[in-house]
Parts: sequence; structure tokens; C-alpha cells
Amino acid sequence: MSLVVASVPSGHVYVRHLSPPAPDRTRVVRLPDPPADSSPDSPWWPPRMLTSAWVDEHAADFDLMHVHFGFDALSPDDLRDVVDALHRHDKPLVLTVHDLRNPHHEAAELHDAQLGVLVAAADALITLTPGAAATIRARWGRDATVLPHPQVVPDEWLRRPRAPREAFVVGLHAKSLRANMDPLPLVEALVQAMPGMPGARLRVDAHTDVITAGFPRHEPVFASRLTALAERGALELKVHDYFSDDELWGYLQGLDVSVLPYQFGTHSGWLEAGHDLGTWVAAPDCGFYAEQRPCLSYAADGPERTTSLVTAVRTAHSNWLAGGTAPRASVATRHTERRHVARAHEQVYAAALARRLACTS
Repeated sequence: MSLVVASVPSGHVYVRHLSPPAPDRTRVVRLPDPPADSSPDSPWWPPRMLTSAWVDEHAADFDLMHVHFGFDALSPDDLRDVVDALHRHDKPLVLTVHDLRNPHHEAAELHDAQLGVLVAAADALITLTPGAAATIRARWGRDATVLPHPQVVPDEWLRRPRAPREAFVVGLHAKSLRANMDPLPLVEALVQAMPGMPGARLRVDAHTDVITAGFPRHEPVFASRLTALAERGALELKVHDYFSDDELWGYLQGLDVSVLPYQFGTHSGWLEAGHDLGTWVAAPDCGFYAEQRPCLSYAADGPERTTSLVTAVRTAHSNWLAGGTAPRASVATRHTERRHVARAHEQVYAAALARRLACTS
């Protein structure tokens, strides 16, 4: 008998890889994302499932709801309406706590309030690392099942060998400068460090909307400084729109180190992709990145932020000079992990349904 899940969302790569690899089967069926007006890179956002009207209309179509992402723009009252609708129809709620601090919000208060509603109402909680589970327990007195982040890149990229090259490439992608990013001090420190690392070069990527005048997210100081550094040959600047998936995997595999220029955060799919592709990721010591996968750590803030990043990159460079490589996932390891994660989700869903039935019988 199938377990039908209203997954919020369903199309995100994390959620797609909660299913076991083919040809394995599962009785979990996740409903497709309802069509939404959104940008091409997030066709599931904003998620239409997260409304009381959708729950009322489609209650007969699913057994439980599992929320991952997409509640950023909803008020706590909106979320209470969704929770109330689920309760009216005796539908359990499962929540995976990916972010304890929203990387897109300047302040923590809204996300804290949103999580407060969802965590209190959830029939079961999941998170990705023991540290996040401990934080959830300390904040809300709830236990969360810890399940690892599944593979991010597809199997063909997991199998693709890294191309040999003579340069040691350090990459920093500023994307569209979301709220948790402060990349310029890190860029400046890396520029100063490059001459002391033979064979090293620095590549900085940024989206068109940040670098180009006239766009709403244009940052003139950041854009001007990167352009000046590129013109004098201190770094290679790449300005472009969002990568396609294959472009992103090719970009990441073309790096030896990928720097996450974050000042706060919790977990990272980017880190998982680096592990899939054999690229070191330099992650800040906030959140629980180091509990996810092997990575290079540096201070998220304070006077040691830039110096600790340079030290981490130099460690990777020394390893490269000695012929070493970053730890890399294999297809076999990732598939074994996915089977475990899929079985664990099925068990969480079945237990949540059983508890809800016991409460209503």
C-alpha cells in the first residue's frame, strides 16, 4: 500500500534523492509540485501546497504533508492556517529542519517564528546533523531523527573523473549576494595569498544582477572592486546568470577549493555537491557544515575570519602539491546511503500516520 506524501516541495534535488536509486522500489509516492508562477531556477516556489485552501481541496489525495523548504514568505499566522487545515483532515505533518537560520533573511526573528509554529505542530521532525538535532532539542524540547543529506549530483557526474590540470583553482561564487554572504573581505584576503601558493589562481563568479548597473540587486562597490581586481589580473571574474545544473557541476568540478562566503547558516547542498565531485569546500564554522561532510573550516566572523580562510586554502594547496585529492563520494556509497535514507523516511511516515490514527480512534 502506497504512502502518498504532499511534499513541499517535490521537485527540489534533495527531495528527489530521498527516493532510492533505480531499480529499487519504495511505497512512498510524492505528489508533484502544483504549477506556480516563479523564476526558472525555482519552478516550485512559492509552493501552492502551503495554503489551507489547497489542503482543504486536496485532503483526499494525500496521507501526510512533509515540509522542507518554501515557507520563507509566509507569516506565522499563514502557517497556523495550514497546520489547522491539516488537523481538520487528520493529516500528519512531518518537518525536515534544513535551516535553523534562514540564509535569505537579514534577521532571525521571522524564521524563528515560522519554525516555532511548524516544529510545535509537527508529528515528526527530521534534520541532517547531530548538532542541529541538539539545537532543536534545546530550543523546542523536541527530538529529531538525524538522516544524512543524499547525493546532489546525478550518477553520471559522480562517475565522471576529474580532469588533470596544472593550476590549483580556488573559486568563490557570490551568486546574488544573499543576506548571509559577505564575500569581499574574503576575496581581498585570497588575492593577497595567491602569490604565496605556486600554481594557484583565484576565480570569482557573480550573477549579472549584482555586477551590472541598472539591476535591482546591483552592488556598485562590490562590482567596482571585483572589476578593478580582474583588470589588474589579480583574479578571474565570471559574470553570468544562474548556471544550469550541468553548468554548475562542471564549474564545481573545475575547482580545487570552493569557498562558501557565509556568515551564518546551517547546512549546505553546495557542500554535498563538492563532496560528490571531489572538490574541497571551505565552509565557515557556524552551523553544522563540518558535521555534514569532510570540509575545510574557517571562522565565520571575527578577526580570524580572513586569516583562517587563507590557512584552510593553504592546507588544501599543500595537499595538492603533494598529489593529494579531496575526499569524494562514490556511486556505491551514495546509493547505499540513499537506500538507508529512503527506508528511514518510510518508517518516519508510517509511525506518524500510526500515531495520528491512534489519537483519532
